[in-house]
Amino acid sequence: MKIGLYFGTFNPIHIGHLIIANHLAEYSSLDQIWMVVTPHNPLKNKPTLLDDYQRLQLVFLATEDYPKIKPSDMEFKLPQPNYTVNTLVHLQEKYPQHIFSLIMGEDNLKSLHKWKNHEIILQNHEIYVYPRISSEAENSIYKNHPKIHLIDAPIVEISSTFIRENIKNKKNVRPLLPSKVLEYIDHNNLYKK
Repeated sequence: MKIGLYFGTFNPIHIGHLIIANHLAEYSSLDQIWMVVTPHNPLKNKPTLLDDYQRLQLVFLATEDYPKIKPSDMEFKLPQPNYTVNTLVHLQEKYPQHIFSLIMGEDNLKSLHKWKNHEIILQNHEIYVYPRISSEAENSIYKNHPKIHLIDAPIVEISSTFIRENIKNKKNVRPLLPSKVLEYIDHNNLYKK
């Protein structure tokens, strides 16, 4: 099975994340998309970052009606700080029957050469790159790399930061969040301070 790994803090997960994940699940050669919740770095104080398991719960609520999209806490159990190359090695050992690919935005592709062991990642894994409004992929040194796939997905410019700020300012963010995610946020009084 071909698995696309979509890493993120998902703080909170929003419809933009789901649009991209669903597009890849339906219109690429990937069989499933795993939404990998990135754990909180204990060395960084991020007061707006929810607890790891609350963010995992939000991803679970957002994806439970999408059979090809699965929440994942795989990085919670790995040593910190965590590097993508280490996660990929762990996954290949644990699930040798699967082929793992990365999913990233054009902005991350631009800095891929700075990632730990990026050459090994590119040698062993395909990368699906979703568009941003900027044209960074066109300027990327990886533009014509055989393992890089620029996908023709809808451009979604919604950020979790924008959503958190608007919840705090008592704005209506209902169109930006799956209804179960919004209910959980409201019920638990999250992002209000």
